[in-house]
Amino acid sequence: MARHIVVIGGGPAAVFAAIEARKKDPSADVTLVTEETCEPYEKPPLSKAVLLGKAQPGDAPIAGPGGLAAHGVTAKLGTRCTAIDRAAHQILTTGGALPYDALVIATGSLMRELPLLPSGMPRVHYLRTEAHALAIKAGLTSCKHLVVIGAGLIGLEAAASAAELGVEVTVIETAPRIMARACDEKTGALILAEHQHHGVDFDLNVSVTEVTAQLDGSIALETSDGELYVADLVLVGAGVKANDALAAASGLDVQDGIFVDAQCRTSDPAIFAAGDVTRFTTPQGAVRLENWRHAQEHGAVAGRNAAGASDSYKAVPSYWSEQYGLYIQGIGWPDPSAQTVRRPLPEKSALVLETRDGVVTYALGINAQRDLAAVRRLIERKIPVDADDLADPAKPFNAMLKAKA
Repeated sequence: MARHIVVIGGGPAAVFAAIEARKKDPSADVTLVTEETCEPYEKPPLSKAVLLGKAQPGDAPIAGPGGLAAHGVTAKLGTRCTAIDRAAHQILTTGGALPYDALVIATGSLMRELPLLPSGMPRVHYLRTEAHALAIKAGLTSCKHLVVIGAGLIGLEAAASAAELGVEVTVIETAPRIMARACDEKTGALILAEHQHHGVDFDLNVSVTEVTAQLDGSIALETSDGELYVADLVLVGAGVKANDALAAASGLDVQDGIFVDAQCRTSDPAIFAAGDVTRFTTPQGAVRLENWRHAQEHGAVAGRNAAGASDSYKAVPSYWSEQYGLYIQGIGWPDPSAQTVRRPLPEKSALVLETRDGVVTYALGINAQRDLAAVRRLIERKIPVDADDLADPAKPFNAMLKAKA
């Protein structure tokens, strides 16, 4: 009899889990269940090309032009999973029960809402889905002043898009610098300068303490440093949390994310999990990762294993962000105790590397895609390198690869 594999989720982890499960076992009956009513689409363009009116969410289906059906996967769109019945090996959904031999949970993450700025408040937006992006895009057409809460990747990408549209933008951030989780202080300062060059104003190391709806529909925001901002539109980018309630309710091991082993298996051997919703062991301890590449590669491992493989997840994580003409990219596992090496690059470019025990463990670059492609291989292969060579622009990274081949 055909094996029944069910995948819950609509992001890259879910899609790649479903596709890889079908590849591993072409006879399997693979079903993907997602609450969204459209074919799963790429999320990165939402804060950039979609807001700028250069693309529609449906222009970039994760599964490719033919969608999930082209891979032999059945998609149940607009369907919410309400419970997992582990004893009966089935999930309960708004469209009925679905039996499974193996289940993959790839429910992703949820936006962290600010109590003073709930998602239902008029002119207040959070950015996670196609509907969110289209609503923000519509609001920006008549917006004179946008206030962005949060100077992380999503907040800054949206701020850059709005600034390119000619909107006045103010970014409010509780940390003393922007992108504090993603990059070092010098690299963050370069990104900050580019935003300021495009007219974006920043209020750092403060929080919003009071919010008042104005008679004209605008929103007044008072900050902890006594500043008052009146916004036509507010976009909150306060981070995300694991969407693990479904797993927790079913009794799986949940520790701020569904805990999985190297094979993406949960505490139930018939259930796997992948992507943003998971927590797993790394050289830096148990972590959650929230980026596209991790979701894709983690989902692929979970899908293959759900179909009978025993692959381990060993990918080197990475993320990227596009802001104006800056392409920001991080690769590897950042380590505050590692040795830091900075390679001089032309204006509006940067490259910082971290080493431990003579090998590169992490790299962060701006407009350094070619260099980082070689550095990724240095990290993956754990090739010994000399710190002075890393800092010397005359020493190509590709030569380091060949020298140790």
